[in-house]
Amino acid sequence: MSGARGDGPEAGEAGVRPAPEAPGVAASVDVPGLLAQLARGFALLLPVYALGYLGLSFSWVLLALGLLAWCRRRRGLKAGRLCRALALLEDEERAVRLGVRACDLPAWVHFPDTERAEWLNKTVKHMWPFICQFIEKLFRETIEPAVRGANTHLSTFNFTKVDMGQQPLRINGVKVYTENVDKRQIILDLQISFVGNCEIDLEIKRYFCRAGVKSIQIHGTMRVILEPLIGDMPLVGALSIFFLRKPLLEINWTGLTNLLDIPGLNGLSDTIISDVISNYLVLPNRITVPLVSEVQIAQLRFPVPKGVLRIHFIEAQDLQGKDTYLKGLVKGKSDPYGIIRVGNQIFQSKVIKENLSPKWNEVYEALVYEHPGQELEIELFDEDPDKDDFLGSLMIDLTEVEKERLLDEWFALDEVPKGKLHLRLEWLTLMPNASNLDKVLTDIRADKDQANDGLSSALLILYLDSARNLPSGKKINSNPNPLVQMSVGHKAQESKIRYKTNEPVWEENFTFFIHNPKRQDLEIEVRDEQHQCSLGNLRVPLSQLLASEDMTLNQRFHLSNSGPNSTIKMKIALRVLHLEKQERLPDHQHSAQVKRPSVSKEGRKISVKSQLSASPGPSGSSTALSTPALGGSDKPGSEERAQPPEASPQGPRDLGRSSSSLLVSPSHASAKEPTPSIASDISLPIATQELRQRLRQLENGTTLGQSPLGQIQLTIRHSSQRNKLVVVVHSCRNLIAFSEDGSDPYVRMYLLPDKRRSGRRKTHVSKKTLNPVFDQSFDFSVSLPEVQRRTLDVAVKNSGGFLSKDKGLLGKVLVTLASEELTKGWTQWYDLTEDGTRPQVVT
Repeated sequence: MSGARGDGPEAGEAGVRPAPEAPGVAASVDVPGLLAQLARGFALLLPVYALGYLGLSFSWVLLALGLLAWCRRRRGLKAGRLCRALALLEDEERAVRLGVRACDLPAWVHFPDTERAEWLNKTVKHMWPFICQFIEKLFRETIEPAVRGANTHLSTFNFTKVDMGQQPLRINGVKVYTENVDKRQIILDLQISFVGNCEIDLEIKRYFCRAGVKSIQIHGTMRVILEPLIGDMPLVGALSIFFLRKPLLEINWTGLTNLLDIPGLNGLSDTIISDVISNYLVLPNRITVPLVSEVQIAQLRFPVPKGVLRIHFIEAQDLQGKDTYLKGLVKGKSDPYGIIRVGNQIFQSKVIKENLSPKWNEVYEALVYEHPGQELEIELFDEDPDKDDFLGSLMIDLTEVEKERLLDEWFALDEVPKGKLHLRLEWLTLMPNASNLDKVLTDIRADKDQANDGLSSALLILYLDSARNLPSGKKINSNPNPLVQMSVGHKAQESKIRYKTNEPVWEENFTFFIHNPKRQDLEIEVRDEQHQCSLGNLRVPLSQLLASEDMTLNQRFHLSNSGPNSTIKMKIALRVLHLEKQERLPDHQHSAQVKRPSVSKEGRKISVKSQLSASPGPSGSSTALSTPALGGSDKPGSEERAQPPEASPQGPRDLGRSSSSLLVSPSHASAKEPTPSIASDISLPIATQELRQRLRQLENGTTLGQSPLGQIQLTIRHSSQRNKLVVVVHSCRNLIAFSEDGSDPYVRMYLLPDKRRSGRRKTHVSKKTLNPVFDQSFDFSVSLPEVQRRTLDVAVKNSGGFLSKDKGLLGKVLVTLASEELTKGWTQWYDLTEDGTRPQVVT
């Protein structure tokens, strides 16, 4: 200490001499931390050593490092978005002043008819601790027992912690509808936003598995309907809550589920959860809370659409050329396609290659449940290998379409310097009687031989209530896991599974587009999901509904091939789709209202992969049950009929800038297959189109043989002992060549109407041959009465290898199994056709 106070040289030397302190510093080093660093270094070097020891390529190390960097970048971006959203909730005014992106601003900034609701936010904030208590009780007393009972492996499942965080749900804006609404209802749209640092931890003790969620973001528009208004307390009969479309969802995982943040799995996990939300809360699904007796709100459990919108997606002109060559020196054309959306229903047109004035001539039909708040949204894109280029958008108010009934116009595209789109829009009213059915059938040219295909003449609405006294299935004295499969023609839908009960309650709604109700039947089958067996079935001819009062049946139906007292309760209604033509003055002019943009293009293009990642979604009934399944074809050019006098396709109008809130990323749009049109020969599935084009090229002026696509040999029989349909794929002959080396064929089979992945059967791939031999046997678990109502869908496809462009359809055949010889079986050659129809049997 004295050396430190001295003024001489000795003191200076002592002041700069650090050597005596070094041992003390070394002694204070955190030994466990140093060992942890050494362990991390060893863990990083061990894979490199292992790769060298095993003689593997160093590129695996680079791949792992790239994947790690990608994960960290994704986590950083997600954390940044969470911080910005939290900053907006804590101090909205300061966040706006700092320049928050337009897509993060509350709704009242953009929409003048949307009001702020700070009083409501203050109320929710005060109630938030009690809301959290209710949510925790819901998790522990409802969700936890349901998960435990779903599977024996989950018997030790439990929530260890449920904390919804301190940030309450926020309502960014409220819109109250005062026009075009029923006088006995109140409609509110709530722009909700939940950004919570919540902690939800769970574990399965049996497998020492722990997982959880550490933060959730949900943004969306929730509609609240108060109806019916009554003259007695509490003045409101019921409360209905639902999302107009899928909410934007983002989740940060912890524990074992942290693996779901890996690129490729993060979008998949959010998509699955978003689909679960859609099954309960996205239109047409809704939660109805009764406030009075059940008798007064019975109609709310059976929602009938306001109407059906038939969209003729005809053509476009003067689009931008987005394709370039020689690094932009040479400008080319575009490969345009369209994405059409009505609420939660999404359709995608086929791609027209290298054309700035494409003609699609496609027709789609969409249900409209709530037209105040639902719009027709269209976006055009140029298909590219990496990211699809934007070609324009359009949004049309459906309230205007309902008023006009029929619109046939050219619309100027928004957000692009040029381009126009030709649409024909028809508003179809749901009629509760069959007085106009014959006229409708004539107008849509309903062919007697094609009762399942073409434009729709009616809509079938089904409310599945419950079932009673179901049999126990394969195991005696054990309760089944029942679900219901419903089908009309080739369109099938499926209910949710109810676990461990023989008296399930579903309370679900379904809709089917009907081509010809005089010739089609509704087929119902109750199945045990656990043992994959039938618990009973039912067939209801739709002609029976035509003769019923109000074309409605509301009763318990007795199940066939089931228990003696097994019944299923349903309410079924048929509504004829009628196009009402309004009388107008000669000088009447109309134009659908095109909405102006309210958010920036960046905010509009939020990537929600769930919108187009599914196979149907909304076009296939097996993947998107809440969306109408469309399929089939009619004669070509059916939508190019004479235009009505009020049509005005004289060129683009100055309709102002439209806005589209399509939650679709162009980079993911092309991942979904085009939606089959319902009334155009050129609008068949893209594989069938390509096959027909290839067949025309092969013909090239010459006459092809009786079987231009070749033939396939099948053995089909039903085994009564095994209760299975057995199909043996023997061989194919005279297939068409997909390349100079021939084809790489394989056979794919479905037992329609089941097109689930679990119901698919595939043979091996035969390389470079036009006469492959398979000799493979497949079976389907199905009873004889049931299989006679099914159709075997057999397709021969070309494999082509990974990332090959030579994949495609080689031919198809649909085999009807309604034959008395099925138990004996048969072996026959079948002609392959483009779409499987009219198969010719070659003995």
